[in-house]
Amino acid sequence: MPDKQGKYIVIEGHDGTGKSTQVSIIRERLGLHGIESVEFHEPEGTPMANAIRTLVKNGSIERGSITNLLLFSAARHEIWHGRALPSLRMGKWVVASRNYYSTLAYQGYGEGVDPTLIEKLTLLSTDQQYMNPDLSVVLDLDDENERLNRISSRGKLNNPDSFESRSHDFQSVVRGAYLSIAKSRGITVLSASRPVNDIADDIWSLMQPSL
Repeated sequence: MPDKQGKYIVIEGHDGTGKSTQVSIIRERLGLHGIESVEFHEPEGTPMANAIRTLVKNGSIERGSITNLLLFSAARHEIWHGRALPSLRMGKWVVASRNYYSTLAYQGYGEGVDPTLIEKLTLLSTDQQYMNPDLSVVLDLDDENERLNRISSRGKLNNPDSFESRSHDFQSVVRGAYLSIAKSRGITVLSASRPVNDIADDIWSLMQPSL
């Protein structure tokens, strides 16, 4: 058994803010410090979660907000109990792009689901450790055109999913939701418009107490 359990780090924010890039940099830096890590990009991470992700990302299938909540919660359960917790108990760090803050932003603020219901179902699907990461950071991009250009450069707008295809008003609500969630939970917000390495340095500084 390892001397101590690993840490759970969450990088959050609207699509196109560079979460996956920062997850990769964090893991690289952890590796240089001799710390093993794994990464997750909710809602993917296990065969079952990946299958749910395929359904969730399919914009041609109509479904309601509660169905979305249930699907994300099911994927979350699979990832957390199937891979994340075992990794943490082995002393590995879990570095995740997204957690239930995304569900609060998209399904709560965006689709009108009661936030209390989201939190209750998330806790039922995971545990208190998942609900309270060792460190969370929200990446924010206030230029919507730049955000769309980033998504487009990855080819995602050619086949938009069920959330990327939503209206500008919906996207504005989601961005504002992340800022509100961060403020209410004391989560650091970093501008995603800056150079990638500058953002990475700021995140790394925030991680220092946990190293």
